[in-house]
This record gives sequence, C-alpha cells and structure tokens, in this order.
Amino acid sequence: MANQITSKGAEPSFIDKIDIVSNKNQSKNVSVAGGTIRLMYYESILQDSIKATITFADTGNSIDNKTVIEGLPMVGQEKVFLKFRDNNEQTLDLVLYINKVTPLADDTTKSMVQIDLASKEFIMNEKVRLNTRFDGKISDHIKKILTDQNYLGTEKNVDIEETSNNYNFIGNNKKPYYAMNWLSKRAVPNLPDAKGNTAGYFFFETSEGFKFKSIDSMLSQEKKKSIIYNQTPDSRGTNIPAGYDVKALDYSKDNRVDVQEKLKMGAFSTRTVLFDPFNCYYEVITPNAKEKEKSLKLAGKELCVLNPEFNKEGPNKEFSRTTYMLLDKGTLPVGDSKQQIEKSTEENFDPKNILNQAIMRYNQLYSIKTTITIPGDFSLHAGDVVFIDAPELAPETKEVSKENGGLYIIADLCHYISPKETYTKLNLVRDSFGRIGNHTSGKIPL
Repeated sequence: MANQITSKGAEPSFIDKIDIVSNKNQSKNVSVAGGTIRLMYYESILQDSIKATITFADTGNSIDNKTVIEGLPMVGQEKVFLKFRDNNEQTLDLVLYINKVTPLADDTTKSMVQIDLASKEFIMNEKVRLNTRFDGKISDHIKKILTDQNYLGTEKNVDIEETSNNYNFIGNNKKPYYAMNWLSKRAVPNLPDAKGNTAGYFFFETSEGFKFKSIDSMLSQEKKKSIIYNQTPDSRGTNIPAGYDVKALDYSKDNRVDVQEKLKMGAFSTRTVLFDPFNCYYEVITPNAKEKEKSLKLAGKELCVLNPEFNKEGPNKEFSRTTYMLLDKGTLPVGDSKQQIEKSTEENFDPKNILNQAIMRYNQLYSIKTTITIPGDFSLHAGDVVFIDAPELAPETKEVSKENGGLYIIADLCHYISPKETYTKLNLVRDSFGRIGNHTSGKIPL
C-alpha cells in the first residue's frame, strides 16, 4: 500500500526552482520561484506534451535593474528549470521551454506575467518533417520518430508498448506528432484475442517520459491509488478507512453516453464496406461491441446495455456508422523487385480487423467520466489506473456504489500550487459500468 495522502497535502508545498535562462546569453538566468503566485502543471492522454502555466510578480529589479521580460529579454523558447515537491516529498524535476509570454498587469514599479511552458519536443515538432519511408511494426515507427536524431531526437524515457501489426508508409512531409497520432488509430496491441476485437493506442507525455499505450493494456495495470469520497473530513488521516490511500475533497460523476452522439461516432455498432480494386471483391461487415465484449479488457462489469427495441434484425442491418475503405493491397511491399511482386497481393493495412474496432474502442473509453480533487499528489500521472469508491445514494445505507465505483484511467491531471494551497485535480474515465474488484471492506463510514 502506498503512503497515505492526508489533508496536510493540500497545504502550501515547495517550489524549489523556477530558473529562466536567457536565449541571448546562456550564462544569464533569473529565478522567479520567490515571486510565483500560481503554478499549474498538466498531463493528459489526449495531449502530446506536458505543459505548465506559471504566474509570477515581475518586479522592476529582477535582473540588471529591469523586469524579467526586459532584462533577459524574455521572448519565447527560453529554457526553464522547474523543481517542485508535494507535502509527501514527491518531486517533479523538469526542463520545459516558454511557448507564450502574457503580461497580465503592468505599472511603473512591477508587473504580473504569465508564461506557458511546453516540452522541447512540442516546439521541435514545428520544425521537423517526416520525409522518408517507414517499414515494419507501428511501435518501431513510434520509437524511431521519437528517438532518431533526424526527427525529434528525444533523450527522455520512452515507454512503447509493442504492436502486433505491421504498417508501411511514407512520411509525406507530415509533422511527427501528427504522424504518431495517425498511427495510433491503426495499431493493434500484442495481446491474446486482440486481432479483430480491439485496436487503438494513445500517444502522450508525462513527467516520466513519452508513452505509447493501448487502451486494453492501460486497463490491465495495477491500481496506483485507492481513493474514497464521503462527507466526513479525513482529520489528517485518522478518518481514512483502512486500505484507502487518500480521501477526495471533491467528487462529481458524469455519464458520457449521449446516445445520439455515440451512435453517430459508431461506439456500439458500425458497418465497414470493403472493396478490392484488384478483383472487384466487395464485402460488408458489421462489428458489434457486445459481440466482442468478452475479448476486451474492461474496467467495469460490462459495456452499457442499450434498449433492444432499437436493434435492427437481419444480416448487416445493425449499425449506426458506415466506413468505406479500399483494400490496401500491393502498397509499399518490402524486399527486392521479385519479393515485392510476390507480396503485391498482401494487405498493408487490415481494415476488417482494425478500422472500426479502433473507432468503437476510443468511444467506449469515455463512457463514464468522474472528476475528483485530492490533496497534492505528484506521484500520479496521466494513464495511471486508480480505484475510487463513493457511497451509494440510498437511504440508510453505508454501501459503496456498485455502479460508479471501481477502476478508472487518469485521462487528465492538473497539479495546482499557490502560496496558500496545493491540489491535484483528476479527470477519470472508463469504458464500462459496474464495480469490479474488491477492497478491504465493502462498506465505508458516512
């Protein structure tokens, strides 16, 4: 069990370093840690880069008897060394770069400035283009784009989950981040029963480095924290029930199943119309989420159950979205001329087993959203799994909610630090309904 995070964690934490280095003179730098009014740090599985926003008071004698903006001068792309700790000694030590400078207030003696920070690769992405051919597994392409010095050339940790399928393509002068997100939708995890049942990866960055993970593997992780929410204060840990790591300060839940929108996106049933231009072969398939449910790794008991009154009976009738696709045969086969001719009838991309499976899986993941605020905890990251419990809304009950409790993926994360308080806000999502797994007790004190 991890260390408990108590209400003490919401007290002011420690900003050890915010050093901004001048672009014009690398030996010239200034610290704004002492004047920081607010620091907000962000991670998300839908965000290619970690980001931070810092608001600080810029006095007239910060550097060379001038403000920071004028003294460095601060124009953008400056390197910023960041180091901050929560109240449980979890430290984030980062190097980010200024993406935007916004003066918020200005007078003759001082000003207030907000700077938006992003990772080096986020800025470098605007100056790099993919202009070569890539052959092999999609996971190998992601690693090459991230680490090859001809592309992003990152020196950060890279955690890439292996894909089972190959995909050959030409960069066509695309930006690295665009290409990696494009490839994510075509990737199949190297897991049992994955082919034809699930597809789709997320590419994102955390303070630990870059991640390329499938939905099913993220849902297969061990939980990072167990979180409880009820109406009683934690009394600095004395009121946190056994087995839980932290008590949420704020909790809200949202059923994200907007039926019309989910049907438009093909979250539950889709139709794929395939055409082979070599032999004029024509095929229609209708993947259905319920038929594939047993092969998926779910966070809850089951996918949402819709009203059978709206089911369309008959072959190839039950669908809400149609995707048309030419079979990708004979495109970019590898080998010499003879080998390429022999492989000219092989498929480069298998839409029958990947295309709509990815569409459904992405849309299923955001079926339930829960937002919580906890005392600052810098050990959590986007893509981690947490277990959350809240009381069931019923008279005279102390049971946890069997419908909304359970495992969730951290989709978005924000650490908020000010001179008065430190909080971590989490947007949690999952693909299914019903609490699975157990805790030390099935009941919680209210």
